[in-house]
Amino acid sequence: MSIKLGDTAPNFQAESSVGDINFYNYLGDSWGILFSHPADYTPVCTTELGYTAKLQSEFDARDTKVIALSVDGVEDHQNWVKDINETQNTRVQFPIIADKDRKVSELYDFIHPNASATATVRSLLIIDPSKKVRLIITYPASTGRNFDEILRVLDSLQLVDNYRVATPVNWEVGEDVIVPPTISTEDARKLFPKGVTEIKPYLRYTPNLTHDLFDFL
Repeated sequence: MSIKLGDTAPNFQAESSVGDINFYNYLGDSWGILFSHPADYTPVCTTELGYTAKLQSEFDARDTKVIALSVDGVEDHQNWVKDINETQNTRVQFPIIADKDRKVSELYDFIHPNASATATVRSLLIIDPSKKVRLIITYPASTGRNFDEILRVLDSLQLVDNYRVATPVNWEVGEDVIVPPTISTEDARKLFPKGVTEIKPYLRYTPNLTHDLFDFL
């Protein structure tokens, strides 16, 4: 199946590096990040999982649970984690799904035959608390992901879900946000007490409403 933005992320039961996991139960009411890796004991993946582990406090602050996947088995995962912890000077605490039969990979369309018929591509999904897919990013196996960008998108999604705004190009927490076209300028001036700057009738900015959502920064 092909999963698109706004689709419900399908549930699954699978073995992992920390035991059997029901995906929905693991996520609970939190946000989730599911990301796939071509294989264990590979250099790019080792750096990615190590960096992700170092961001654990950032994900915790955003009420986000992380779970990885590759087509290798549980024992390989557990031994590889030791290498990751040693070489990346960290401690991997999130689960790594063992998907030797590729059931989860096929469920989430992580196998791209023209790239590799046997290994997963480097895909990542952000899933919200209602289990809707909000972001899909796919990298080639040779290129490591930019997790700073993933945190930036996660901040944007959580902001726009709480306030009637959008975020502009290269937006970072604390910067001005965009008033959506669905809100008139008259209504926007009432809705956003810090003011509205109109560049064009369709391009209007307002100062970031609150930092309450980002007290961890």
